Amino acid sequence: MDETRWLIVLRHAKSDWSAGLPDHERPLAPRGLRDAPRLGRWLAEEGRVPELVVCSTARRTRETWQRVSGELPAPPPVEYDDDLYGADVPELLNAARRTPSDVTTLALVGHEPGVSDVTLHLAGLGDETREVQTKFPTGAAAVLATTDTWADLRTARLVAFFRPRDFAG
Repeated sequence: MDETRWLIVLRHAKSDWSAGLPDHERPLAPRGLRDAPRLGRWLAEEGRVPELVVCSTARRTRETWQRVSGELPAPPPVEYDDDLYGADVPELLNAARRTPSDVTTLALVGHEPGVSDVTLHLAGLGDETREVQTKFPTGAAAVLATTDTWADLRTARLVAFFRPRDFAG
């Protein structure tokens, strides 16, 4: 029987545009500071705690992951990867495909449009992905299941889609 692997694709929480900083240095906005811990609580409640996280180096993704991980039972190791800043599908897939084979749950923390594009690339354009097709909001996460190895990741099934507005916890 093939082992199921779990890929959690996260979009950073709402960022602040007001400070006139370069895009890479934008921090989280107050709404993002509030929403990111919700995602962490949801992941913990759903039993979807990653064993490894690969995160964009942008300030807003780092701050998002810091707040998400603060709600987890044990924060997993994090690799900060410049290639995830502005990543497209091939770059996000490459990050996943470099994952050690003993990791069963991986999280990628990135940006739009890459996060929705890689989710739809793996899971397809069916009814089950309609919410992702419509909008992958800030602070959202797609949980995908696959029996592919990380090295051969080609397809996955969307099993959950978290949006901060749906979770008041």
